Amino acid sequence: MLTRNRVNDAVHALEHVMAVPEHPPVIVVDNASTDGTPAVLARRFPDVDVIVLLENRGAAARNVGVWRARSPYVAFSDDDTWWAPGSLVRAAAAFDAHPRLAIVSGRMLVGPDEREDATCGLMAASPLPCDPALPGAPVLGFLAGASMVRRSAFLGVGGFDPHLFLGGEAALVAIDLVTAGWSIAHLDDVVVHHHPSVRRDAAGRRRLLLRNLLWVTWLRRPWRSAWRETGRLVVAACRDRGAARGFAAALRGVSWVARRRRVIPPHVDALLRRLDGPPLAPCSGSASQLPSMRA
Repeated sequence: MLTRNRVNDAVHALEHVMAVPEHPPVIVVDNASTDGTPAVLARRFPDVDVIVLLENRGAAARNVGVWRARSPYVAFSDDDTWWAPGSLVRAAAAFDAHPRLAIVSGRMLVGPDEREDATCGLMAASPLPCDPALPGAPVLGFLAGASMVRRSAFLGVGGFDPHLFLGGEAALVAIDLVTAGWSIAHLDDVVVHHHPSVRRDAAGRRRLLLRNLLWVTWLRRPWRSAWRETGRLVVAACRDRGAARGFAAALRGVSWVARRRRVIPPHVDALLRRLDGPPLAPCSGSASQLPSMRA
């Protein structure tokens, strides 16, 4: 579990996590909280391994938790998500049965009314070629807070890149895993509950999302695909000032992107092109409709 400065949310989520019948070992990585989160969690949940970081590493803090874990599979959650009873067993069984499977992305149910997250619907209807040797729907992305990873595969591609911090950080991991020969699947019967925290910075997250999707595009896509997707992302965000700042931030990172650019093979780009949407009319989108590396 990843947390930062949301002690009440973390306590609530951990109460659910500790109640599942599987009784998994739980690791919490605290991203340099200043509200006393580590002390509260250690006192309330003495069986939980709480790792305290001295700086906020964003999503890359999950890498620390995966390194600490000793199980072959590691389930991710945030301080406002928790796995439904039985879902951990079902995800682990999928890994046992399918050695090529690197990540299982579950179906996320949002809020007390348990409405399905829209991204999950897109994943379930994935346009990628069906592989009868794999379970569920083949996808080229995952919801980080609702996924289980094969530890060796995740660490083998370096985990989450610290440059991306938060927002769309799973896209680069997914692309690198598929490039390395692994597969990712969305399973409808693996369920994760998400009760979004009221302390979410929505505008900041949209800014980071656009920046990171641009960076991932420039890091991995051939230039023809990269230019096309850059145009789509910019057009989709052109009415949102926060997203415009995300584009400016992306431009400031061009130097490190150029140093780390590693173009994916044609067959992986062909899969991504199946997920690329049609060209957008100028200024037709909004930040809430930003394209994402999904399905």
